[in-house]
Amino acid sequence: MTPDPAAPASSPGQPPRQPRTGARTLAITSGKGGVGKTFVTANLAAALAARGLKVLVLDADLGLANLDVVLNLHPKLTLHDVFTEKATLEQAILPAPGGFSVLLAGSGMVEYSRLTPEVRDKLLHIIDLVKPRFDWVLLDTGAGISDVVLYAISLATDVLVVATPEPTSLTDAYATIKVLATQQERRQVGLLVNQANRVGEGKLICGQLQQVLQRFVGPQPGQPFRLELMGEVRADPAVRQAVLKRQLMLEHYPGCDAAQAIKALAARLLG
Repeated sequence: MTPDPAAPASSPGQPPRQPRTGARTLAITSGKGGVGKTFVTANLAAALAARGLKVLVLDADLGLANLDVVLNLHPKLTLHDVFTEKATLEQAILPAPGGFSVLLAGSGMVEYSRLTPEVRDKLLHIIDLVKPRFDWVLLDTGAGISDVVLYAISLATDVLVVATPEPTSLTDAYATIKVLATQQERRQVGLLVNQANRVGEGKLICGQLQQVLQRFVGPQPGQPFRLELMGEVRADPAVRQAVLKRQLMLEHYPGCDAAQAIKALAARLLG
């Protein structure tokens, strides 16, 4: 995925326009829930941190956050406390297993389920504050194409869509990518196929999605849309074990196939 300077978006459906300096930002999203998006985000952060980079994962799944569950963290302060000025940003950013930092969101916060001007301004302000402090900021967004999710994605330089081979996941992934290409005018989106059943399935799925997108996403002159396969993570029993134990796979099962795939994803992002 080619770096492209990000900037504040003027509306929920539009990508950033004005250049901003600091960390490279990657929004990790999905068309539907349950595809392993947050698990991928946490382990990718660990893989980047292992390469000596300063990494922050911001839980942008406002209202339905579960990054704390994946990492077995019990935060006293969250993004909600920063929004309401009950805590400073420094107080809310916590160290996580794997050598990276996290800014967790509160769960069940109904007031953040809609993209109000207040939510938009505060989220943008937080992103602007953390970017100069880190090398990478990973935005673990919600699933789907709600206004809140799309706005969070619009604040990122790059986008990685996580999908599984299940038909419902692929259908929703296509819908998400189509919105990003049409409403946010993105010309390139990354794809990670999780829980692949066999080697090469990710490449096959990416090719199929690309063909459909070429038919239904209107190309801009000189700017064809590209769906880039960033990797595939094959189904691995170690993933289930890590999830059940609320452990980072890269720390506790570093030699498993899925961990190697996440490390390869990190290498490709940096390449």
